[in-house]
Amino acid sequence: MRPYDAFLLISFGGPEGEDEVIPFLENVTRGRGIPRERLAEVGEHYFLFGGVSPINQQCRDLIAAITDDFAANGVDLPVYWGNRFWEPMLTDTLARMRDDGVRRVLALPTSAYCNWSSRTAYHEDIDRARAALGDDAPEVELIRPFYDHPGFVEPLVEHTGAALAALPEERRAGARLLFSAHSIPTAMAEASGGPGQAFGPEGAYGAQLAEVARLVAERLDGEYPHEVVYQSRSGPPSQPWLEPDVNDRIEELAKDGVPAVVVVPHGFVSDHMEVKFDLDVEARETARELGVGYERALSPGTHPRFVSMVTELVREYTDGTAPVRLGDLPRCAEGGQVCCRQR
Repeated sequence: MRPYDAFLLISFGGPEGEDEVIPFLENVTRGRGIPRERLAEVGEHYFLFGGVSPINQQCRDLIAAITDDFAANGVDLPVYWGNRFWEPMLTDTLARMRDDGVRRVLALPTSAYCNWSSRTAYHEDIDRARAALGDDAPEVELIRPFYDHPGFVEPLVEHTGAALAALPEERRAGARLLFSAHSIPTAMAEASGGPGQAFGPEGAYGAQLAEVARLVAERLDGEYPHEVVYQSRSGPPSQPWLEPDVNDRIEELAKDGVPAVVVVPHGFVSDHMEVKFDLDVEARETARELGVGYERALSPGTHPRFVSMVTELVREYTDGTAPVRLGDLPRCAEGGQVCCRQR
């Protein structure tokens, strides 16, 4: 018997028209008491792009590439797609899978790292979807975090090199690499370290982000200074979140005479709305106003190496192949370190 009947891509979801923006944001923030005025403010980010988030089309493109790679490499699993906050909704997809006779599912979240929002929340959404379907809901197992897989790191190296090459030559030598990820509350980050806190004050999430930044920078011969920055903060000013903010750091670097920055969205797998607005609009404008050269590297997206990574990860579960990892951080639930909920 095969251990799995299907592969499932689970993503965030996003609106695909102006009339979908506020309902989508209501789904994302349900139960958090976010005022409607704040939703309208965030909605303006989407309206700049016609109310269309890039993420759904990026998922369609990734699914097409994964389907082709599965076929080319003998992985005989049908591919499905379900979102946490917008159509196709995860519950609806699991219902369709059940009706198709699927019983055991291997799922990939579009998040490479470990923390509540990028890992545990996926488990909780899966549990809610299965509970809504009842006893005959398919079983779902999440593929492990893949932040240090070569198939994630290597596209970032290539895209960062291309962004550096796009800088004017006179600015390139003094450029700084800013590896950017979604900020989270510091309490949430600290909790992701698990018993023993071997990952440091920013927890497993911060440690993993720093590790990927190091792995990418080293593969560019360590020629450019690098650091991790954060973006997309959404909490109240009174609540501490991971820092520094990318815009604040660009301002500080400008005062230090740094001629250019390359921002690398290593916290994300695709160029979705937070990358397009927070980095391509806001951070780029900050750099322009300060006279700092600015380029933004692409995320992995549908890079062939990232797509082939998905096939390799699936084979870890279907064929028992050995996990491929770079770097030295302990694995989740290894040596007593639990950085996110595990099955």
